[in-house]
Amino acid sequence: MRIGASFAAAVLAFLLAVGPAAAQEAGDDPGFLRVGAGYYDLNDEWDAGEVHAEFISGQKLWVFNPFVGLMGTTDAAIYGYAGIRLDVFLGRRWVFTPSFAPGLYSDGDGKDLGHVIEFRSALEIAYRFDDRSRLGLSIYHLSNASLDENNPGTEVATIHYSYPLTKLMD
Repeated sequence: MRIGASFAAAVLAFLLAVGPAAAQEAGDDPGFLRVGAGYYDLNDEWDAGEVHAEFISGQKLWVFNPFVGLMGTTDAAIYGYAGIRLDVFLGRRWVFTPSFAPGLYSDGDGKDLGHVIEFRSALEIAYRFDDRSRLGLSIYHLSNASLDENNPGTEVATIHYSYPLTKLMD
């Protein structure tokens, strides 16, 4: 748990430090439909496949983009979440995006994370194409932040594609 709390604090400090500069660079990016797949529970015996879909808003709340998503695993675990993310542009092509999202979790036949309420802290790096679509890699930590004595947490690595919603209108 201490590692998860330290990670969340570091991400929050980073977001507050770079937020205004990142917002100036990202001002014209659209909303996205993001889909991906990955490996669930990197550090434990409950390894499984993971798939997810997200809607990322093009509208800003201060410097953050709100998003909602749904994740499922090959062990029938399901996690629905909503949160905020911040795009930090590293030049024209690369985008680094930390994010945070609370949500509701059901373990299905998979790993018991200790509580129905779980928190997702993620770091993403993505390549931005000319049409603004993105291909990226993420790693995220899922934990109940000690809402329950049982708080094993898990790490997930994913690859994903973000499709700009403006292309649906073309």
